[in-house]
Amino acid sequence: MSTLTVYDISHQKVREIELNDRVFDAKVNPSLFYDSVRSHLASRRKGTAATKNRALVRGGGAKPWRQKGSGRARAGTRRSPLWRGGGTVFGPMPRDYSFSLPKKAKRAALWAALSLKRQEEKLILLDAFPLEGFKTRRVLEILKKFEVENALIVTDDKHTFLERSARNIPGIEVLRYGSLNVYDILNHEHLILLSPAVEKIEGVFAS
Repeated sequence: MSTLTVYDISHQKVREIELNDRVFDAKVNPSLFYDSVRSHLASRRKGTAATKNRALVRGGGAKPWRQKGSGRARAGTRRSPLWRGGGTVFGPMPRDYSFSLPKKAKRAALWAALSLKRQEEKLILLDAFPLEGFKTRRVLEILKKFEVENALIVTDDKHTFLERSARNIPGIEVLRYGSLNVYDILNHEHLILLSPAVEKIEGVFAS
């Protein structure tokens, strides 16, 4: 077990807590990051692109002209892909792009991402983030004390004031510990964890 300092919102040391080395001191494997981020982004794709094939194009029920004698090529429908306005061949159709990684790989990638932030000294532990209302300016003042402009803030539970106060700040995102993922950790320069969230993260992801 190793220790890390916990601060209050005034950037004053409050105490030190022990961190689970399995979660916060794991081996950093870039290939796990690649697979995890690719899986995350693939699951966000809507997959709604669609074209009409010859079965979906309107019309074409009647044969355009007789089979022989007109001097033109044989044609049985106006929906043929050879015709303007006809169906599309092998065009995109609605599909699901998502794919899942093995449970052990997802867990190892998350451990590695958390460990990387700690190794880079970009991991900040806060005792709490109290707000008395929807105050974006107050959130900015607190972050400025830690010299943070781009960060992912992870909470232990629903923090309505914090979530709504921070959502209009570019580069700042608030997530609950259950939604923690590798992509959002790596996509932000700093990782700010509320101390109650640390316990829950270790409880959920350490096994």
